[in-house]
Amino acid sequence: MKSSCILFFLLVFGKSSFCQTNDSTQIVRLLEKESSTWRSGDSAAHVACWKIEPFSTIIIITADGKTFSIPADKIAYAAKENMGKGETSKNSNYIMNIHGNNALVTHNETSTTPSGVVSNTFEVRMLEKVNNDWKLTGQIIQVR
Repeated sequence: MKSSCILFFLLVFGKSSFCQTNDSTQIVRLLEKESSTWRSGDSAAHVACWKIEPFSTIIIITADGKTFSIPADKIAYAAKENMGKGETSKNSNYIMNIHGNNALVTHNETSTTPSGVVSNTFEVRMLEKVNNDWKLTGQIIQVR
C-alpha cells in the first residue's frame, strides 16, 4: 500500500513538474528565437513568435529614464529594413512565473552589433500558450 501511495504521488506531482519544465524550455526557445530573428531581420520568423491582442504593447524605458509605448504589432510586423542588421544577442537570468496558459518572464539580454558595440537590457515578457505553442503578447524593455 505504501509503495502504491508513493507511486501515485510521483505520477501526479511528477507530471506537473515535467509540464512546468517543458513549458519553461519552450518559453526559453521562443524568447531566444524572437531575439535572434529580430536581429537577423527574419520578419516572417519574428512575427510567428507573437500573438497580437488588443492589449499588446511594448514599453521601452531608455537609460536616461524616458518611457515609450509602442503597439506590439508595429514591432511584430516590422518591415525587414526596420529590423536588426546582423547583431547577435544572449539572454540570461531567466525567471518565470507560469500559470496554466499564461506566463510572465524576466531576463537580461546582451546585444552586440557587428562592429562590437554592446548594449544591455532587462526585459519583462508576457506570454500566452496558444494551441500548445507559447507566443509573446507584450513586453517591457529597460535599457541599461
